[in-house]
Amino acid sequence: MPDSTNTDAPSRNATRGRYRFREYHVTTVPDPLALPAFTAVCVTGEEHNCGAASGTLHTPDELTRWIAGHCAATGHELYEQTSRTLLRAEPRAWQ
Repeated sequence: MPDSTNTDAPSRNATRGRYRFREYHVTTVPDPLALPAFTAVCVTGEEHNCGAASGTLHTPDELTRWIAGHCAATGHELYEQTSRTLLRAEPRAWQ
């Protein structure tokens, strides 16, 4: 029996919609046309981090050279590295 104080409320026997989710697989592969991006930030320091940044470089060797140069100039030994790569999603058929 519906609640007489709230006539706009749906009744308990209202039909509910159902959604069926199937298994869907997606694989990712690096985009061969996009250059990867590497950055490093010097995090050496007791009171605060040095904060020197390499900027965006496109090979691990360039990044290592920048770190080696900064280490030689300052003696700093701790760095945070970030790598970015564009990925292409390759969806497969619904299961």
